[in-house]
Amino acid sequence: MIRHVVMWKLKDEAEGASKEKNAEKMKLILEGLKINIEEIKNVEVGINISEDDNEAGKPYDVVLISDFETELDYTMYTRNEHHKKAVKFINSVIEDRNFVDYKVDI
Repeated sequence: MIRHVVMWKLKDEAEGASKEKNAEKMKLILEGLKINIEEIKNVEVGINISEDDNEAGKPYDVVLISDFETELDYTMYTRNEHHKKAVKFINSVIEDRNFVDYKVDI
């Protein structure tokens, strides 16, 4: 199985909405992808509740954890029109993004 983890830092305001409103919209959009993209086996979206900045860094605002049966399934997901539409909105409201993709033994 392939696990795809993405974290985003949102702009304070974008697309006429606050960071908090855009985080909620992102959550709905990302969770909705499972309905339209059959390759997604599992999806979890979290909105950060910590405002604790420290020497280790600043918290990110939204995290996505999604699972795919195979690398091909993950590739198909990235090419799906629903995914591309989600990415377009997300790119308009973020200031930073980090991710990791890795194999999970099941």
